[in-house]
Amino acid sequence: MRFLFTCGGTAGHINPALAVASALLDRIPGSEVMFIGAEGKMEMELVPREGYEIRSIPITNISRAHSLAGIRHNLDTVKNVLRSTSEARRMIRDFRPDVVIGTGGYVCFPVLTAAHELHIPTVIHESNAQPGLTTKLLSRNVDRILVGMENCRSAYDNPDRVEVTGTPVRDGFARYTRQRAREELGIANDEKVVLSVWGSLGAEHMNAVMLELIPLLTEKNFRLIHVTGKRYYPEFSERLREAAPDYSRHGVEVLEYLHDMPRVMAASDLMICRAGASTLSELAYIGMPSILVPSPNVVANHQEKNARVVEEAGGARVLLEGEFTAQTLLDEIRAILQDEQSLHAMSERARSLAYADATERICEAILSLT
Repeated sequence: MRFLFTCGGTAGHINPALAVASALLDRIPGSEVMFIGAEGKMEMELVPREGYEIRSIPITNISRAHSLAGIRHNLDTVKNVLRSTSEARRMIRDFRPDVVIGTGGYVCFPVLTAAHELHIPTVIHESNAQPGLTTKLLSRNVDRILVGMENCRSAYDNPDRVEVTGTPVRDGFARYTRQRAREELGIANDEKVVLSVWGSLGAEHMNAVMLELIPLLTEKNFRLIHVTGKRYYPEFSERLREAAPDYSRHGVEVLEYLHDMPRVMAASDLMICRAGASTLSELAYIGMPSILVPSPNVVANHQEKNARVVEEAGGARVLLEGEFTAQTLLDEIRAILQDEQSLHAMSERARSLAYADATERICEAILSLT
């Protein structure tokens, strides 16, 4: 069988597609998988790294700026959609897929539109609590609509057509228990570990907050692993050495990038991070309590909507960027870590949101169309 995936822009769109592609190949050995992504975007690097072929098409986003520049940008986007739909149609005819699957990003629109026009079965998966514009537009024509969160169903015109599957997590999360991860990392069972991660590139504001927070750690109450992101690591490291030259003695480790995220997450007690849908699925899968700081720089404020779902379930505390200080964040961390009963309850409530079989559910939906 042949499966064509399209996704792009963020790891939160790409990782679920990679997880499902791997599962389909396990189920049906000898199958072929191809991806279509947007020129110059993250998927053009991440997908080949996993051994899959990916082809690119030109696609740009929608500008919401009420300006001449915004209008020009959107006119270019319309041209790109027309061109990329034509190119996607050619690629689809060449590959001849049995099903075309989209997992988010602007690139999904021309690819799934072209597949629909060619009468090839289509599936769209939306991870976020608030569906994006692309998903809403495609929902009118695709054969199956899959979502990661129950409350997302009501956002569609025909909720009865929407199936809740959850969002797949990377294979590595199934390999680690807390005990195994801590043994491999050399972390004592009674040591509290806080993991601070803000995406592969990092977040300027949160790095500034952590730069103020770390010097406040005058005693080793917990181990802090802070991942700056590649963009900010050199400056952060230099400024931290000036502000707190002995920070490592107080249980602080600063990294540019975290290559073994599943293992370190499994070994941690609390995570401070953004609220992308894939991150929340990973937190739920391992039952990780969290302090979520939604990115304010996303369309329709969808990260805060994601975060509120977890907060309402009792699995996280939500802090909005710019509305707290380094000291208040540290106070929140300490309050959570010092209350073992609360920490355990947050873990269980986070886990209650997990769809451990999300990958299998999505595979079943895809195969039902073949």
